[in-house]
Amino acid sequence: MAPVLSARAAPPTARPTRFGAAPAVRTVVHFTDTVAFGGAERMLLTLMAGLDERRWRPVLVCHPSPGTERLLDSARHAGIETRGIERGAGGVRRFTALVRAVRRERPSVFHAHLTWPLRCSTGIVAAAAARVPVIVATQHLLPLLPSRPPRIKRAVVEACVDRYVAVSAAMGAALRSGLPADRVSVIRNGIPLEPYLGGRDDALRRTLAPDDTPLLLTVARLHAQKGIPFLLGAIARLPRVRLAIAGDGPDRAALESEAARLGVADRVLMLGEREDVPALLAACDLFVLPSLFEGLPVSVLEAMASARPVIATDVGGTAEVVSHGETGLLVPPGDAASLADAVATLLGNPVLAAGLAARGRTLVEREFSAAVMAERVAQLYDQLLADRRVG
Repeated sequence: MAPVLSARAAPPTARPTRFGAAPAVRTVVHFTDTVAFGGAERMLLTLMAGLDERRWRPVLVCHPSPGTERLLDSARHAGIETRGIERGAGGVRRFTALVRAVRRERPSVFHAHLTWPLRCSTGIVAAAAARVPVIVATQHLLPLLPSRPPRIKRAVVEACVDRYVAVSAAMGAALRSGLPADRVSVIRNGIPLEPYLGGRDDALRRTLAPDDTPLLLTVARLHAQKGIPFLLGAIARLPRVRLAIAGDGPDRAALESEAARLGVADRVLMLGEREDVPALLAACDLFVLPSLFEGLPVSVLEAMASARPVIATDVGGTAEVVSHGETGLLVPPGDAASLADAVATLLGNPVLAAGLAARGRTLVEREFSAAVMAERVAQLYDQLLADRRVG
């Protein structure tokens, strides 16, 4: 769904400056044990591509699988080195392989990307066994009802991590409920802005919404977390509106059945995975994200960067981007009627919708760019390495 990242040039050789030798290029191993491609994986790619290549050499380590093909292909296209560790090996063999793979890179930083509590735990402990100077873990998502992982396993993993990164203040508060405050930093998600500044493709618009029917768009993995059944319920209350859903996932068949049951299948377009999300955003009238829980949704940032009016549920860090009545509209999660009312409000008030969209774009440009996110992460690396006195 994300646009392909531009390729990184080969890291330049460090050159001396008038003040002395240039700092060495340090290696950062980024690790994920994901089995799918969604917002967290898009942020991982954005971060790796955004780090200053004169100072940082990112290497992606993951377990190859059908679900990681897009992640690996996108990383390679961007000029990022990748390493695969087979998931099928036994626990001890997989752990040993991870330790060896990390050691070979001689990283200054190991950065794990977590999409659920205690994801990446094997990689984090392997990095500690490989004596990586600094271990960072970004928590991209916490479930609505947090699971309670085994206390000993949780304690071991947390002892290995020097700093947890939360992608929103709401996520930070949740992490600090179980960790010392000084072990959690908040660095919000950011996106590259350039792909979302283009104009509307009229031919694409006619394909999606003939006769200029109002067009809603959501970009999401088809998973229960995203609350899409409630959006289908809203469409059933809005007879002149079409909905395009960009994304795929385990709930696709169930959502198609629900659309048929509600009698809206002829007005719901299941687009599947798309590489032209910026064009889809430019073609829609409103963007809607009905999630039941979130960290800080990337798709909302993309919609706001495209100057699309946004309606989203008031969950997780969403309200840190969508300020109700200022940069979008917020509704309670799990409430199809409220979603329908918000859509009707914006479709009936183009001046309000345009104002929300303009202020949303300004906010993302100012505070949620990929450059801002990457710089804040690099500053955290520098701080932690200095604390460890790593030269």
